[in-house]
Amino acid sequence: MARENGLYRRRDSRFWWVDVVLPNGRRVCGSTKTEDRKKAEAFIGNLKREAYEQGHLGVRPPRTWKEAVVRYLSVKANLRSIEDVRRICCKLDAYFGALTLDQITGDGIWAVVQGEQKKGNKPATVNRYLALIRCLLRMARDEWQWIVAFPKIRLLRGEVERDRWLTREEAKRLIACCPSHLAAMVRFALATGCRAREISGLEWSRVDLKRRTAWLDRTKNGTPRGVPLNDGAVAVLEEQRGRHPQHCFTYDGEPIRWELSNSAWHTALGKAGIEDFRFHDLRHTWASWHRQAGTSTDELKDLGGWKSRVMVDRYAKFGTEHLAVAAARIEAGA
Repeated sequence: MARENGLYRRRDSRFWWVDVVLPNGRRVCGSTKTEDRKKAEAFIGNLKREAYEQGHLGVRPPRTWKEAVVRYLSVKANLRSIEDVRRICCKLDAYFGALTLDQITGDGIWAVVQGEQKKGNKPATVNRYLALIRCLLRMARDEWQWIVAFPKIRLLRGEVERDRWLTREEAKRLIACCPSHLAAMVRFALATGCRAREISGLEWSRVDLKRRTAWLDRTKNGTPRGVPLNDGAVAVLEEQRGRHPQHCFTYDGEPIRWELSNSAWHTALGKAGIEDFRFHDLRHTWASWHRQAGTSTDELKDLGGWKSRVMVDRYAKFGTEHLAVAAARIEAGA
């Protein structure tokens, strides 16, 4: 059948089909998914209007959630936690997979909260979802200019911070119960506050024992940083010299390529009588010891490589030296 205004019929389909060149020069061919000619004509009209607005008025074309996720994962590809990011994105696809970014509303965000809470997820887990949504949408607005605005996203209250750290005595017991390769990494973590993968991936080319500094190129937030080495950290590295030409920490002469919280770790915890403790809690222990010793929040932030004070403020409870004068006011005879 002859094509009029870009519309035509096909013998093998009950729908109207379109073959038209839009004002921006793009050709569109395909089914309108409707048998009603007026609706098909309206479909073409909308295509032409959107193309004109985008080409001549600067109106942004609608972008889908799926498109945003693909770009977001590409940007975040170097994160150590990228697998967790991918997992959360897959979970969110059930809520936003069929939407464009400008169709994501406050009600849609609330649907995520309700849906995940019904599954039994705690506030901490739901907050990880909300934080990713907020980060992705902020990037789409500020960096990619895909959207003009997005709904305000507040994290849930009631998230319980993990407050697990070791005393000096517990740390000594743990180190004594670890095999030598693991004991070395535990000592280094307690001396520097480095994360597990930062320690296992540390290479000699990034260590200067004379200047007492190590440079980390693979950190959790993707930002390289320098780590000052105290006496304890230098002592650990001195013990490891000559064991491997490239990697600082090894097992049986080979680089460590597995998670440190393995059977050797749990066996050591059991022997030391320590419960509910993760390798990452060594970083919490290091930070807690620093605040107890009088290290300021700003100093601790720089030492630990945190980008903001939010994560560091959790250790403020350990620093009470500035309240000593106030505490002494009610002493007898004061």
